[in-house]
Parts: sequence; C-alpha cells; structure tokens
Amino acid sequence: MRKIIVLSMITLDGVMQGMGGPTEDPSNNFAYGGWSAPYDDEVLRETMPKWMKSSDLLLGRKTFEIFSSVWPQREAVWPGINDVTKYVVSSTMKEGDWKNSVFLEDVEAIKKLKNSEGSDLQVWGSSNLVQTLFKHDLVDELWLQIHPLTLGTGKKLFGEGTSPAAYTVIESTTTPSGVIVVTYKRAGDVKTGTVGV
Repeated sequence: MRKIIVLSMITLDGVMQGMGGPTEDPSNNFAYGGWSAPYDDEVLRETMPKWMKSSDLLLGRKTFEIFSSVWPQREAVWPGINDVTKYVVSSTMKEGDWKNSVFLEDVEAIKKLKNSEGSDLQVWGSSNLVQTLFKHDLVDELWLQIHPLTLGTGKKLFGEGTSPAAYTVIESTTTPSGVIVVTYKRAGDVKTGTVGV
C-alpha cells in the first residue's frame, strides 16, 4: 500500500493559496500571492531536497496545470520530476502533454491507487483534492511549513468536512525566519479526556 503524503506551505490560519508568487493562483481576487518569499532562508532551503525526492505525484487539475507549465523545463531544480508518474484527479480533464500523466476521476480511483504497489504519493497544492482526501481519511502524513503570518482569506489546508484524526509529530525544526517545518504521521482516532485529571 502506498502512503499519501500532503506537503503544504501554510500560514498560521491555514492559508495555502499562492505562496509561490503573485501570479501563481490569483483566483477569487487573492491579493497576497508570494506571501512565503520573505521567509526563505538557508535552513528552509535545506529541507527542500527531502520534499522534492523522486516520488509519484497526486495532483488536482489546477495544480497540475501550474506544474506542467513550469517543471518540464526546470528538471535541474527538481530532479526526476518529469520521470515520475503524475496522477491527476479531475472530472473535466482527461489528458495532458506532460509525460507520465495519468488521469483519475473519483475517490474510488484514488483508493485503488493507494492500495496498489509503487512509491509514496506526494500531494502538492491541490486544495480541493486535499479536502477530499481529508474527508475520506486518506492522508497518511502531513509535511508542513507553517509560516508566522495570518492572511484571513484564501484557500485553506483544512476545510469543512475534514475527518477527525490524530497525528504524531515525527520531526520538526524552526528556521531562523520563524517557519516551523514539521512532519506529522496519522495516529489513529481522536482521544478525549479531562485536563488535570
């Protein structure tokens, strides 16, 4: 069985939209594109090779369109990106020009893929897809970069319909610019109790 790993750069209030630049995703008049740039530092850059390891990708349509317009020409920055399989979940898009792209239509196809043999599946961006994965409890790990700012608007990592779930911290570090880089692993059901008893 493959693990589904959600990798996301988020704000303290969970916004994941347009972190890379002003034109990355301006949908819904999002005015803060490129919000992560001021926090880029050497420690943060040192974490990226692990995040960009050669692994199959599971992407939503919009992220696939953004990635396929950029990464085929920039493999030196992300080695192996053109060789891994890009699984794209879309009800409207059935094919694309980026090599090794496979199109899936629904949750059942995702579950079948998760239960197949192969590398872990990394989910980048893809806010709508991520909401679906959380709703159906299909996320095994979260790799997050939590930036010290709030935006109050924009697409968020967690939304309505997220299933209750417990996670364990596997590793974490804080960069000089204040970004918390943390890896969470799914850890069963939510437990409750009374504080101080």
